[in-house]
Amino acid sequence: MHRRILMRAKKGPFDSYSPEETHARNWIGENNGNLVFSHAAHKLLRTATAEITSTGFKVNPRDADMINERYDVYVVPLANAFRRSYAHRVETMTKLIERLKIPVVVLGVGVQTNIHGDREYLRPIDDVVTRFVRAVLDRSHSIGVRGEITESYLRTLGFSAVDVIGCPSMFLHGDSFRVEKKKAALAPEDRLALTISPYVKSMAEIVEWHHKRYPNLRYLPQDLKTLGTLLYGDAPEDRGKSSAIPIHTSHPLFTEDKVRMFVDPWTWMNYLSGFEFAFGTRIHGTITALVAGTPGYLFAHDSRTLELARYFDIPHRVMPEVPADIDAAQLYDEADYTALNDGHKARYETMLAFLAKHDLGNAFADGDSAARFDAQVRATTFPPAVRPAGATDPQVLLERIQWLRDRNAELQTTVETLREPTLRTRVKRAVGGPVRRILNR
Repeated sequence: MHRRILMRAKKGPFDSYSPEETHARNWIGENNGNLVFSHAAHKLLRTATAEITSTGFKVNPRDADMINERYDVYVVPLANAFRRSYAHRVETMTKLIERLKIPVVVLGVGVQTNIHGDREYLRPIDDVVTRFVRAVLDRSHSIGVRGEITESYLRTLGFSAVDVIGCPSMFLHGDSFRVEKKKAALAPEDRLALTISPYVKSMAEIVEWHHKRYPNLRYLPQDLKTLGTLLYGDAPEDRGKSSAIPIHTSHPLFTEDKVRMFVDPWTWMNYLSGFEFAFGTRIHGTITALVAGTPGYLFAHDSRTLELARYFDIPHRVMPEVPADIDAAQLYDEADYTALNDGHKARYETMLAFLAKHDLGNAFADGDSAARFDAQVRATTFPPAVRPAGATDPQVLLERIQWLRDRNAELQTTVETLREPTLRTRVKRAVGGPVRRILNR
C-alpha cells in the first residue's frame, strides 16, 4: 500500500545547502543534531511504497485541510520538546494536530528538566503537554518517548499509552550496530572530538586541559550561532570578547583551526569515523560518533541527555560528577560498550514493533530500500566542514563574499518592491479619467 508520509523535519536527507544558505535560512533548526534523528527517521521509513515529504518545521493549523487531503500519516520525530521554552511551539503543533483527521505518530519525544527529573520544574507546562498528548493519542495507538523520565512524567499526567523507544538516530544502521575501541588506551597524539553545550560553563576547565594535552583535539560545535561565528566572525555584540568556552574567535581552538562544524549528518559521520574517541555534553554529538563506529562518552547534564544515555547504555557520567581535571584517557579506559552492543537488537525490535503498531513500514525489511537510501546519500554532494575564517581557503572566502553580495542585492530588491505604491495606486496612475473615477468610488 502506497503511503504518503508528511514528516516533521527541517530538510530532507538529500537536500544540500551551502553553509551560508544553511545559516541564513536556519536549515539545521538551531542545532544540527536535529538533522541526525530526522535523517535516521527518513531512512527507517523510506520503503519502496512510502513517499516522504519534509515539513521544513512549518506548523500552521490552517494547513490542516491540505494535509488531510494530501497525506496518509503525519510522523513527528521530536527531541526535548516538553520544555518551558518550547511550550508555545507545542501549543501551535497541538492546534494543528487537533484539526487533523489522519493518524499522527510521534517518534521519541523527551522532557527537559534537571538530571534528577525535577517534577516541580515541569508544572508550568503540564496543561500544554496534556493537551498535546491527548491530541496525539486521539489519532494514534500510543506516543513514543525517549526514555523512562519522560514516560514517568506522562504517567503522572494520566497517560498510559506511552512506549519508550529511544531516538531514531541510534537505528540508522538497523540492527547491525557495534562499537569497538580501536586501541587499548588513548595516547596524547590521538584524534579526539569534543562536544560542548555553550551554556554548560563547567566545561571550561575540561576544554583548557584537553586543548593543552591533546594536539589533535577538534571541537565540533552544533549550534546556529557558532556556525555564524565560523562563517563571518564574532557578532557585533561579541567583538573583542573572550571566554574559556569556545564561543568567540579569540579562543585558541578557533585561532589554531581546531573547530569543525557540519551542516549535514553524512559528512559529520564520515569525519568522526577517523577519530579514536569522542566525548562531551552533546547527546547527538555522541550518538553521531557512535553510529560512525567511534567510541563516544557523554556528560549528561539534564534529563533529556540522561534518559537517552540510560536507555541505550551509552557510557556516561552526570555532569556534577565530572571533575574539572578529568582526562579523556580515563574516560576511554572506563567506557564499556558491552551493554550498548548486546542490547541493541532488542531495542531495535522495540522500535520496529512501535512502527508496526502504527502501520509504518521499515526500510530494513523492505528488500534493498535501506541500501538504496545509503547509495543516494553517497551520490549526493554535501558541503565540507566549516572551519574558522582565518583558516579557510581564500577562494572559499571569496565565494562567501559573493554570496553575501548577491543576498544583499536580493534583499534590496525586496525592500524596494515593498516600498512601491500598491497595485490600486499604480493602476489609477496608469489609466485614464473614466476608469480612475470608477476605481475612486
